[in-house]
Amino acid sequence: MNNKNHERIYKMSFAGVYPHYIQKAEKKARTKAELDEIIFWLTGYNKQTLQQHIDNKTNFETFFAQAPQINPNVSKITGVICGYRVEEIEDPLIRNVRYLDKLVDELAKGKKMEKILRQ
Repeated sequence: MNNKNHERIYKMSFAGVYPHYIQKAEKKARTKAELDEIIFWLTGYNKQTLQQHIDNKTNFETFFAQAPQINPNVSKITGVICGYRVEEIEDPLIRNVRYLDKLVDELAKGKKMEKILRQ
């Protein structure tokens, strides 16, 4: 993945992508609450702080930079997303974005929450 793509992702609005995550989950009979739980697990945000980022149209770079705590179990998230092995992505921000993509995919594929949250 080249730096131009990285820059595009860095500046992409989290609030702009969030409705697509919800839609993807709900299309497969999953809920916004489950999606939010995944985001809370990954980032350490809570309902209020997540909503602030959505309201402020925070970009992905800021969204992850301000995350209270990236879950220490993210290293257990493995596999391919968008043609890349998540565990091999070197750029920390891009890797975090792809971790989130991977978790949303797992939710949409019907995985149990305990498995998605690596418990």
